Amino acid sequence: MQWWIVWLGELFWIVGVGIWVATDRRAPASTLAWIVVLAFLPLVGLPVYLLVGPRRLRRQRLRYQGLSESVAAALGSVERHPDIPPDVARQVRLAARLDEAPLSSATSLTHFRSGAAAFAAIEEDIAAARHHVHLEFYIWSDDCTGRRIRDLLTERARAGIEVRVLVDSVGAGVNAAFFSALVAAGGHYARFNPPRFGLRLRLLNFRSHRKIVVVDGEVGYLGGMNVCDEQTSGVGGDSPWRDSQLRMEGEAVRWLQRSFLENWQFSTPSPLAIEPEYLPGQPRGDHWLQIVRGGPDRAVFPIHEFFFTAIAGADERIWISSPYLVPDEATLLALRSAAHRGVDVRLLVPVRGDHRLVTAAVRSYYDDWLACGARVFEYGPAMLHAKTMLVDRELAVVGSANVDNRSFRLNFEIVAAVYGEEAADDLAEEFEEDLEMAHEILPSDLASRSRLRVLGEVGARLFSALL
Repeated sequence: MQWWIVWLGELFWIVGVGIWVATDRRAPASTLAWIVVLAFLPLVGLPVYLLVGPRRLRRQRLRYQGLSESVAAALGSVERHPDIPPDVARQVRLAARLDEAPLSSATSLTHFRSGAAAFAAIEEDIAAARHHVHLEFYIWSDDCTGRRIRDLLTERARAGIEVRVLVDSVGAGVNAAFFSALVAAGGHYARFNPPRFGLRLRLLNFRSHRKIVVVDGEVGYLGGMNVCDEQTSGVGGDSPWRDSQLRMEGEAVRWLQRSFLENWQFSTPSPLAIEPEYLPGQPRGDHWLQIVRGGPDRAVFPIHEFFFTAIAGADERIWISSPYLVPDEATLLALRSAAHRGVDVRLLVPVRGDHRLVTAAVRSYYDDWLACGARVFEYGPAMLHAKTMLVDRELAVVGSANVDNRSFRLNFEIVAAVYGEEAADDLAEEFEEDLEMAHEILPSDLASRSRLRVLGEVGARLFSALL
């Protein structure tokens, strides 16, 4: 056998994988690492890269763009509010450009901290629906909460209400059989991005982490709550999770509806005609907000840039709650810089997360936070699942996005950015109540860690980009 043929083949392979990986436009160090693994360990590197390596949908992005244009056309022209608060104009312009999310408003805005209260309100709104109910969730469990919501939706479908349920095919704990009665009653059920073998397996890493409810195009919900007993009543004697969900009425609901309709169109073979009842005209309210979406279907990462810009521009305070506080380098630098210049940076995480590896990765950053002057708190009464951010006295963010690589780049996420002192003060009051039930991490806590624990945290941090 002529060895030059083998070397030539290896050369072509290295050049080929180099071009392939480079098209994802990662950081140079990450790109080089993937090229080395794929070039010299192809049997291991190739399946791993197909599963977790790609960061964007390409052809799927084109389809999304087409669907987005059809929904945007149905939305019609949206009046740009002239009285944008000057302190938040930078954030408003950024979100409007990155995600085509104009400054909108709500006539009513309610922030729920309790899953029991949030789902009681959701069920009341579903029971009062006149035309349609649209729901999208990452997790929908076959438990008391999941069955109760499903049965209510089935009743509404029998009454002639249009019901559509979209769940993530990996995150949801139920299958089509669970919703068979709903479908038989005239409702509709779909799964987002189901895993398939072959080259489409590379899309498995892209999940819809959004939690959305839209009723009649007039009432909407978003936040961190899934349809499961952990959110409402607790499981195994544990307290219900501490989470955040936002209920809104008014014109902002149209942008929640846009998000649902695009994901529904993407997940079903037959296009859905956009009826006027899905996007009814709504009065302008007194609560100013933007609905910002993120996902791998875009050439940019809107939620990541939105968070980064807000953090970098903060003057007074940055208070963040997240169960998965595993920042990328840019966000880490922005938070450290803010703390160094005297901004009050407070970070609230659960004392025990729902995944040990994630908990270890979160704790691996404690040294960084304390070294720059940030304060870290571990919330203990229940699992903290809330994803919120408070910046100065003008911006409160509630949604499905964590402060981690997955939420910023891989998942389909959605957040509400609410502007004004009223929203900021309300979120600050709730944050301070949570701090009263949390333990502040001190240098003495870090000094008492065993070497084995530190080693485990460092190891978990190495895998943080995949979490």
